Amino acid sequence: MLPLPPSSWTVFWAALATAACTGLGALPLLWRRAPGPLARGRGNAVAIGLMTAASVSLIAEGQQLGRLGTVAGLLLGTVGIAGARRWLAGRNLDRLARPGALLEGRATDLRRMVLIVGVMTLHSAAEGIGVGVAYGGGSAFGSFISASIALHNIPEGLAISLVLVPQGVPVWAAALWSVFSSLPQPLLALPAFWFVEAVRPLLPLGLGFAAGAMFWMVWAELLPAALDDAEAGDVALVAGLSLAAMLAFQSLLGG
Repeated sequence: MLPLPPSSWTVFWAALATAACTGLGALPLLWRRAPGPLARGRGNAVAIGLMTAASVSLIAEGQQLGRLGTVAGLLLGTVGIAGARRWLAGRNLDRLARPGALLEGRATDLRRMVLIVGVMTLHSAAEGIGVGVAYGGGSAFGSFISASIALHNIPEGLAISLVLVPQGVPVWAAALWSVFSSLPQPLLALPAFWFVEAVRPLLPLGLGFAAGAMFWMVWAELLPAALDDAEAGDVALVAGLSLAAMLAFQSLLGG
């Protein structure tokens, strides 16, 4: 008996589950609510390693589908996030720091938090399209890709939380922001599934765009913040270890 083709509901719930897994990344921070400067610097270093590994993975996936599209996406992502940073620099974010707000801290920290949530949201958009395209190849392949992305999303949620929690955001709110950053996955998985042949050529561009934005975030925001709180050798060691761990984890999933 031939397996039934995936339904729209199957694709939507699978993508929603991948988004929910992002919130699990905040759970380790329940045991470290108020990190000092050194812990904050090392936390940023872990985020640097995780985001760099995710970017490398996105580029590798994109090049398999289309090298020129991936390179174009990298350029657009870098320029786009740099433009967003300039735009945010001219905005008054103090109102987000009022008592009871989910984001608390200085304007510089708020911009960094807004940027990382925005960058990871762009990343999730590319992954959501990937889920829909994968289900276009059948239920088995779609389920495998969804499970892989769900597991990837946990350390990505940790990367977001490591930036948010040290700036005064409660762990529960960091988990919500992490899930929020992954909402494009269920929202874009369905259109990608419905129009898989039309969307497939755009996937390398989306993957490259997300990778370029994440690279910019690492070099322009997270690295300087980490070096403000910890020694360069400490930052390099922790970032390198987290990068290696994430790449090894991705290799296991791919194997």
